[in-house]
Amino acid sequence: MTTESKAARPALPASPPLTERQEARRRRILHTSARLASRGGFDAVQMREVAESSGVALGTLYRYFPSKVHLLVATMQDQLQHMHETLRKRPPSEEDPGARVAQTLMRAFRALQREPHLADAMVRALTFADRSVSPEVDTVSRLTTAIILDAMGPPAAHRRPQGQAGTAASPTPAQLSAVRVIEHTWHSALITWLSGRASIAQVKIDIETVCRLIDLTAPGAVAGAESGAKPASEVASGVNPASETEAETVEAATEPGAKR
Repeated sequence: MTTESKAARPALPASPPLTERQEARRRRILHTSARLASRGGFDAVQMREVAESSGVALGTLYRYFPSKVHLLVATMQDQLQHMHETLRKRPPSEEDPGARVAQTLMRAFRALQREPHLADAMVRALTFADRSVSPEVDTVSRLTTAIILDAMGPPAAHRRPQGQAGTAASPTPAQLSAVRVIEHTWHSALITWLSGRASIAQVKIDIETVCRLIDLTAPGAVAGAESGAKPASEVASGVNPASETEAETVEAATEPGAKR
């Protein structure tokens, strides 16, 4: 099949919603996947063993999840959903939005830390995912974004009824950009920790540092910067524009021939 014919192929229709029985079967498969991954990581999740342990035929398993990568990315989606529910029940207590996001992400990180083999399997699956896994990867990204946006809101926003997500005020475009940077940093921190290249203490520093972007991009902070805050170059160099002007005036007045 040529590239042109692939591009011209119409998009597949959306899958119909699962029945109660199918949803229960899917839950069993995800539970088995998480259990095997917790025991031995990515390599321990073998599709045949998942099918046998879940009580489904191998062909049935592949209809739900076309590959091990699909299965483990869906497992991460499931884990994040549980994590989100837990975090809503116990919202962060910090005062500033950036600190609340940092506290939330570190709690999520410590939950993954308790299951390092499972965390490694899920992160490796995300790394290996190709275009065929894009819908599942996008769902993982949306869940991570929802967790961050919920943490940005004031404590009262976390006590809304289940299903009502979001912050009390809509985030600014700059804050949404900051959220994307925070997501990338969190994912990178997971990888470096899992590979032994970063300690938990270093991960905490990185997460707290990047989460300051939330406060720096808040509407009040942006308005303050636009209304006369010093440019970063002036702050870094210690230059005072007013002092420069005064110095030039004094220098001109003291030149030979200057009017007294």
